[in-house]
Amino acid sequence: MYPAAMSQADTESAESDLTASDVRWELDELLGDSTVEQMLDRSGELVDELATARGTIADLSASELAGLMRRSAELEELLGRVGNYVMLRFSEDTADPQRGAEMMLVEERSTAMATKLVFFELEWAELSDERVEELLADPELDFCAHHLRNMRRYRPHLLSEPEEKLLTEKSVSGAGAWVRLFDELTSALTVELPGPLVGQPGEQSATVGLEAGLSLLQHPDREARATAAEAVTASLAPGLRTRAFVYNTLLLDKSVDDRLRGYDSWVSSRNLSNEATDESVQALIDAVVNRYDIAQRWYTAKAQVLGLDRLSDYDRMASVASDESSITWSSARRLVLDAYGSFSPELADVARRFFDENWIDAPAGDGKRPGAFCAYTVPSHHPYVLLNWTSRNRDVLTLAHELGHGLHAYLARDQGVFHQSTPLTLAETASVFGEAVTNNALLEDLTDPNDRFSLLASTLEDSIATVFRQVAMNRFEHAVHTERRDAGELSVERFGELWGDTQGAVLGDSVELTEGYHTWWSYIPHFIATPGYVYAYAYGQLLALSVYARYTERGDDFVPAYLQLLRAGGSLPPEELGSIVDCDLADPGFWDAGLDIVEGQLDAALEAARAAGRLPS
Repeated sequence: MYPAAMSQADTESAESDLTASDVRWELDELLGDSTVEQMLDRSGELVDELATARGTIADLSASELAGLMRRSAELEELLGRVGNYVMLRFSEDTADPQRGAEMMLVEERSTAMATKLVFFELEWAELSDERVEELLADPELDFCAHHLRNMRRYRPHLLSEPEEKLLTEKSVSGAGAWVRLFDELTSALTVELPGPLVGQPGEQSATVGLEAGLSLLQHPDREARATAAEAVTASLAPGLRTRAFVYNTLLLDKSVDDRLRGYDSWVSSRNLSNEATDESVQALIDAVVNRYDIAQRWYTAKAQVLGLDRLSDYDRMASVASDESSITWSSARRLVLDAYGSFSPELADVARRFFDENWIDAPAGDGKRPGAFCAYTVPSHHPYVLLNWTSRNRDVLTLAHELGHGLHAYLARDQGVFHQSTPLTLAETASVFGEAVTNNALLEDLTDPNDRFSLLASTLEDSIATVFRQVAMNRFEHAVHTERRDAGELSVERFGELWGDTQGAVLGDSVELTEGYHTWWSYIPHFIATPGYVYAYAYGQLLALSVYARYTERGDDFVPAYLQLLRAGGSLPPEELGSIVDCDLADPGFWDAGLDIVEGQLDAALEAARAAGRLPS
């Protein structure tokens, strides 16, 4: 008996489920009944009210300071709502000039407001430590105490009020404008590929976005991967010098800013915002660099698995699955919710709301911001998740990862606007933990040796990408920031050399870098928008793996401590947050212990490969 033919409606429904084309978020709730202009006007009124406190901070009682901070929180909520609204709309379509103009309007108005309030941080910094602790001992200030203490860590780097106002006001037309230009340039990148390779068999060639082009590097066929890599390289060639100029300009801007503020190194300001010392961050980086052999051992073994003498750069992400099939959105939803539910029904209930209440924007599309992210928005609202869904198995783990961020944001809402978010170093904890939970739930259901190997290999490769690759990118950043300060502007060729050197260091002899790969630094947004950010991925991955190890040791008894960690948000210093889940972040040996877990993942993947007959016993 032949299966019944699918109706057009059924076909469209199946296609929609595969591409997640109907999974769109609803942003209007951020504004409520107001318009962008009305929210900005209300914010301006609050700023004028707050500005009347200029010159009085030293004389405020704890109760008066609490009242001022509550009004400040109200302002942050308003600006957070309108700022996230325009940012998220822009991320849907970065080529839309109206959305870009709307976002710029909000940035300009917000910056003008911030300029009027520069006095607060300066006056707060002038108070004695004794007076500050006397004020913060009052329970009425608990909702902002850690924030206010943290603010004072910047005291050595503050300038005069006129200088601070000038830098704040110029930021939108300075660094902020260059960052936006880079975003628009990279969002407009398209990749020209053979039609059959992207599901268009009737077309000789087809144009897809950069994200879709990069996803083909996971293709099981090596020729397809090589074709995709060449096409990505070709897409990066136009505008390469422009992107290099943008980066050079921002490198110089950062150098000037650091010199004016007296930071010791290019990454010191990032470390300060992460509530970490330069020494502790360097200890993390040194620990990871000293274990680069873990990545090299895997790539050497992977070449054997794929039947190659040696991997090329475009082979690193190749799937080792014997059958790489597409996955539907509904299947991904079920897998992720079941995984979270196996750990905590409470987390699964919250995660389900992301799907049911349209908090996710999933489909890939031209002009859409590449990659994936979670926007916390504000405590009085809910988070949003952006994806670029390509129906690959890896997308399931990306979904679990971003939902982890979303769950962290949602559970920390009660901390309020000053304490909801953690430093970047802890921001990846819940997301990586969510991936681990999903991975292990999937692994428990697998009996086929090849399927088990594929999943264990994927788990290991995630750790390699998040720990070793991110530290290698940190080494690239270190090289370009240092050379820009010591020797001046870098050429396109020099950027490529430093990229090749730092990538080559982590890959060793296990992977051959093609000439085209030397331009692939030029689409990575973190280098541009958040210099120094990337080491936080390694920090967060190793911390999250250690947290998950505590869970495997203690089982369900661990769940309350983990939920307590999420609910705490950023209300405590990182060391105290770590102690909630029995992690000593002040111990230099902590990173080696985390790297031992990654090496354990390598051993498990190699053992599974041998069991599946993919490597010799």
